[in-house]
Amino acid sequence: MAARAIGSGTISFGLVAIPVKLYSTVDSTKAIRFNYLTEDGSRVKQQYVRATDGQTVERSELHQGYEFAKGQFVTFTQEEVKAMNVESTNAIDIAEFVPLAEIERIYIDKVYYLGPDKGAGRSYHLLKEALAATRRAALASYAARGKCYLVLIRPFAEGEADGLVMEQLKHQDELRTFIDVPLDEQQIDNTELDLAVKIIEQRVNDNFEPEKYEDVVRSRMTEMIQQKIDGQEIQVPQEEQTEAKIVDLMEALKASVGNRAKAARKPASKTAAAAQKKGTNRKSAARAPRKPRATQAKSTSKRKSS
Repeated sequence: MAARAIGSGTISFGLVAIPVKLYSTVDSTKAIRFNYLTEDGSRVKQQYVRATDGQTVERSELHQGYEFAKGQFVTFTQEEVKAMNVESTNAIDIAEFVPLAEIERIYIDKVYYLGPDKGAGRSYHLLKEALAATRRAALASYAARGKCYLVLIRPFAEGEADGLVMEQLKHQDELRTFIDVPLDEQQIDNTELDLAVKIIEQRVNDNFEPEKYEDVVRSRMTEMIQQKIDGQEIQVPQEEQTEAKIVDLMEALKASVGNRAKAARKPASKTAAAAQKKGTNRKSAARAPRKPRATQAKSTSKRKSS
């Protein structure tokens, strides 16, 4: 089933215009959502309530305001709010091309797939190949939904699919600096570092394989929801309070390396171990020397005479 576009845009690449369609990278059907209900099973709806007297206020009576000081607001009409927004031209204007490896992942907010609109296939794939050849990404501004977004356009490949993605980025002033994070600076012992590196090397995978991992919480929720649908009672386990234990770092590192080494030596399963043992027995039987035929015949004659 073909994906449904959620938006559109036009990439300005020099004097070349590339009409594209935006597709969500997230499958929203996988999300589990709960509704608030009353005791009789009726759904409830949200209402706006005036803070001063608790009276319900209709949406038509609302105005938008900005709190510039504690409890002090300046209000705006809908027309004034619209005047603040930019025109939604859906234009994706490329400003510059930057090295892809220089983009910090902390800037990434959302990601969209890009597909060529009608008649734009050749220019779309030309931009993709040019970005891949130069190992660069296009930094651009995207005017949509009344806002101006900072976006990054880069090549993307998944299996046989090979195209472009658009990453919506946060602006610099939206991010906190890492300098504000309190860090307890420590001197690292070389022995501890060697053990930590060894733990990493024992778990190395040269390929990124996210399909190996499952959302265990969602799976458990789906299972419990089905139990409710089937009329079964859900057994709620009692929470166990675990005491925080202070573990010596060096001992923990050594134990981690040792446990991983034992797991590597352990057979994958009883079946695999049995198969390995069976194969060993066959090899031993194949290596055992056969008894000469003359000796076998002689032994037979002795048994007959007796």
